[in-house]
Amino acid sequence: MARSAPVRSRRPPSRTHGSAAARRAASARRAAAGRRARARRRAWRVTAIIALPAIALALVIAGVIAIFAGFGPGGWSRDGDAPASAEYTQEQRDNAAIIVSAGRDLGLSERDQTIAVMTAMGESSLRNLDYGDWETSGVTNPDGSRTTSIGLFQQQDGWGTRDERLDPYTAAVLFYRAMVARVPDRDGLEPTEVAHRTQINRDRDHYAPYWPRAVALIAALDADSSGPDSDG
Repeated sequence: MARSAPVRSRRPPSRTHGSAAARRAASARRAAAGRRARARRRAWRVTAIIALPAIALALVIAGVIAIFAGFGPGGWSRDGDAPASAEYTQEQRDNAAIIVSAGRDLGLSERDQTIAVMTAMGESSLRNLDYGDWETSGVTNPDGSRTTSIGLFQQQDGWGTRDERLDPYTAAVLFYRAMVARVPDRDGLEPTEVAHRTQINRDRDHYAPYWPRAVALIAALDADSSGPDSDG
């Protein structure tokens, strides 16, 4: 009788080799991802090291420029976009109001009044000074004589008496009368040109930076005078 061949059990093939390969592949992928992440971090650090000093320097330069460009001789900002009212002392505000009042009394336009305030800003920072360019800088007239400038508009002896030039209202009237006589076509001229022709300043553009400040200050004074706490 023929004997049947022995039955051999079948075991599933071992997966040890495949699992190890998969683990190695996954490990390689993680390692590659880690290297890429570290490379990106190093690139960011290098960029920051290079860029931050340049940014800091730019900010410092911008701050210095803003300081010197934004302040005039009286210590107040000349930037026409910023509110003006609080940046002036009460003396400066009062003097500006007197100049405006004198212009209104003479029947002159708001533009003329603003030009006058601008001029006083450029001449005295809206302060009623009892001295002028000769005392501060030794400035002389074209003929070599010493200047005699005093007051809000730094007017010399030819403008009036000392008392007249040191009285803010009278000094403003003297300025307005000269402006009307010397610049009849002023409505078609730049404000700094009007001031230059009236004052005969060496630099016809000297007053230009003060125009936006004068506009803002007069607007602030008007707002104050029409506010709930104003008289009347």
